[in-house]
Amino acid sequence: METLKRFEPFALLVMFLGALNWGILGITDGETNVLAEIFGTGTLINVLYVVIGLAGIVMIPRLMGGLHMSDRTHPRGV
Repeated sequence: METLKRFEPFALLVMFLGALNWGILGITDGETNVLAEIFGTGTLINVLYVVIGLAGIVMIPRLMGGLHMSDRTHPRGV
């Protein structure tokens, strides 16, 4: 678990870049894919999308802890 915590800043940065790309895609109605324009099409962009997805998976424990969905008990005992 400690190893995953070391990757959290990198994962957060990658998720941020992925979120910006999706935001730009939404604003431009799918006409501007910044990542595809930078890295081109083909295997490299597919690998980049997989890395962004893995970064999201790495951040799930942090999200669950922030939403109090981890193994901690609820303050009201519910």
